[in-house]
Amino acid sequence: MNKAELVDAMAEGAGISKADAKRALDAFVGATAGALSKGDRVSLVGFGSFSVTHRAERKGRNPQTGKEITIGAKNVIKFKAGADLNSKM
Repeated sequence: MNKAELVDAMAEGAGISKADAKRALDAFVGATAGALSKGDRVSLVGFGSFSVTHRAERKGRNPQTGKEITIGAKNVIKFKAGADLNSKM
């Protein structure tokens, strides 16, 4: 499902226009990104939670040459599915 299909499904499910659904989705994405950039955790009961974790610097290999390289440290976003979402799979 891409963004346009999600907007269509949200509009139909909520009985709102596609424009309103797109604005709601954009607001959700913006609010979630803002919270994660501050280091906060976003938890939606039943759906899951988004959090930011730090990945330490590590060694890796260039797949073309086999030469060892250093992969830099960075922050990554993780998603953990909630119980309700897992039970629907």
